[in-house]
Amino acid sequence: MKNILLEGLNPSKILVLGFSLVILVGAFLLTLPIATVNGVSLSFLDALFTATSATCVTGLVVVDTGDTFSKFGEIVILVLIQIGGLGFMTFATFLFTLLGKKISLKERILLKEAYNATSTAGMVKLVKRILLFTVIVEGIGAILLAMRFAFDMPYGEAVYFGIFHSVSIFNNAGFDIFGDFSSLTSYVDDPFVVLTICGLIVIGGLGFVVINEMYEYRETQQLSLHTKVVLTTTAILIVGASILIFLFEYGNVRTLGPLNMEGKILGAIFHGISPRTAGANTLSMADLTYATLFLTIFLMFIGGGSGSTAGGIKVTTFAVLMATVMAQLKGKEDVVLFKRRIVEETILKSLTVAVSGMMIVILVTFLLSITEHGHDFMMYLFEATSAFGTVGLSMGLTPELSPIGRILIVITMFIGRLGPLTLGFAITKRQTKEAFKRPKGNMMIG
Repeated sequence: MKNILLEGLNPSKILVLGFSLVILVGAFLLTLPIATVNGVSLSFLDALFTATSATCVTGLVVVDTGDTFSKFGEIVILVLIQIGGLGFMTFATFLFTLLGKKISLKERILLKEAYNATSTAGMVKLVKRILLFTVIVEGIGAILLAMRFAFDMPYGEAVYFGIFHSVSIFNNAGFDIFGDFSSLTSYVDDPFVVLTICGLIVIGGLGFVVINEMYEYRETQQLSLHTKVVLTTTAILIVGASILIFLFEYGNVRTLGPLNMEGKILGAIFHGISPRTAGANTLSMADLTYATLFLTIFLMFIGGGSGSTAGGIKVTTFAVLMATVMAQLKGKEDVVLFKRRIVEETILKSLTVAVSGMMIVILVTFLLSITEHGHDFMMYLFEATSAFGTVGLSMGLTPELSPIGRILIVITMFIGRLGPLTLGFAITKRQTKEAFKRPKGNMMIG
């Protein structure tokens, strides 16, 4: 492991280099003739796009996964999804633990950085629990989905489909192998599939630190502020989004309109959950109303919990920003959540993440509007936000992207998975604290 931690590289740089290496290896494997159904090598750019989307657990695809890739190619994508979702450091730690290697302080710091944890204490124990928990949840998801898919396909194929989609959905990747870019549209009103998929999305998007605290709750009888904020904000977003989508799409003859009441509710719930980085869809994205599309963009930008398989600016960032706005409107000096005062460093970090994310989405949208032609502006904004939030939903623009457009989305997915701060820390040299403070300045705001 010491060979991985190169001298002079900070944790952020190591994470960037690690993900880059995984993507390049995956891209090379996907260019092999054995990786495609027809035995014709995929172009390197398309392979790079697919490998980046899988490793960054996004789900945007320029070629349909089920129609293009062979079993070998699909397994490569599945491995990339698993590594990308849990992080390459998780697998490295597990491997070296099995070999009896001691995990040093540097490795623990790197794990802390990878999971956005606040302390290095108990990181190795957490990694072991994460791996065990992942195997259990993905296993249960695979069994449930295979049981349902067995009614539509041969048993062996149903098992394979169950495993693939359980891993993909739990890691919030959004890849599917149903073919024809259809995702889960054929199961829009199937409660068994919809609720199983929704469960995998929510669990994967909460964050491993949150799940670990919930597991230990029986002994500790307490939850941290972080966990309380994640659970509460997630619940509010799911319920609120589901109700709004139900109202927006109720009479839309191309989405919820033709379905019975149970189908309408299931469709609304699924699309209230999926946009926060899962990438699967049961309704045609191109047929949604503009109100739903705009709400979806909002949800994609927020994303899931810190340290999870989800992307976006994260629900904790959103909660802190909303609490800050409310405190300012009420004229309060302190920002408070669950009777706890939020420290200034957290507020500034939340503001930095949100503004950086917004600037990235705006810039990519602007560039796509230049490089791509003949599409609605909403498609550019939707694509940019989906890539940044590592969501994977698309209004149909992805397969039609030009080479420059594909490179733009590849870069955006990479930034979205690592996070603007991690990438920024890797590129720039962090300054030490100044020995003195400059005079205060003031200006008019608003």
